[in-house]
Amino acid sequence: MFEFSRYLGKLKRDLYKARKVSISIASVTVFQGIAHHVKSRVFSLFSPLLSSIRDLAPIILVIAFFQIFVLQQSIPDLGRLLIGTLFVAVGLALFIRGLETGLFPIGESMAYAFARKGNLAWLIAFAFALGFGTTIAEPALIAVAGEAAKVAAEAGVITDNDESRSSYALGLRITVAVSVGIAIVAGVWRILKGWPIHYLIIGGYVGIVTMTAFAPKEIIGIAYDSGGVTTSTITVPLVTALGVGLASSIKGRNPMVDGFGLIAFASLTPMIFVMAYGMFF
Repeated sequence: MFEFSRYLGKLKRDLYKARKVSISIASVTVFQGIAHHVKSRVFSLFSPLLSSIRDLAPIILVIAFFQIFVLQQSIPDLGRLLIGTLFVAVGLALFIRGLETGLFPIGESMAYAFARKGNLAWLIAFAFALGFGTTIAEPALIAVAGEAAKVAAEAGVITDNDESRSSYALGLRITVAVSVGIAIVAGVWRILKGWPIHYLIIGGYVGIVTMTAFAPKEIIGIAYDSGGVTTSTITVPLVTALGVGLASSIKGRNPMVDGFGLIAFASLTPMIFVMAYGMFF
């Protein structure tokens, strides 16, 4: 009896120790899992920041070289410059992260959805609305339109008051936005039909060169710049995602061949429309 009681006591102690060991192992496993998750999240957070700093490094080096060795001047207000550069890097990192997690996926998913829906009218309406909406909100276009209105007022092309400048800038923005909407529609139609892009681009630039000969000289520079500012931070991600997603969802289309090229249309048509705006308004 005594031997049996001692055996039970030893068995209880062994079970208790085994339980403690299993709890310790489970705790270590949970801790390792949490540490791995935190590490991966921190890396995913700082990886875009490091990439942004790497991308900005050539610009910083060029400015520093010419400032110090060519102009032979010290960098003014170095502290503010470094803080501003850090803000740019953080903003660029957040922007890229936003593209990867938001704009690109939603653009491609909507392109897939419209292709599956099979309704051409809604696809064309969406293409125009996307081109118009992203362009009218483009910060670069807002800045260029405001500066163009200011210069036009100083040159006597329009009345020099706030209402005239605002109206001129708004008209310019709407003109460019409509042209980009039409460009995206043309690009989507090209993807649907499988037309070669170079014929359309060549025809567009022939039209630009022709209109340049007849457009007022005051509007030509603005028209050419309008083609560049439309393909900026807001327009490019969504339009590119639309083209790639649409080409990927249509049988017989190659995303590499057919999916890209919408941005070329978006930078071409504003030149034509803005020169027409200067000729007729």
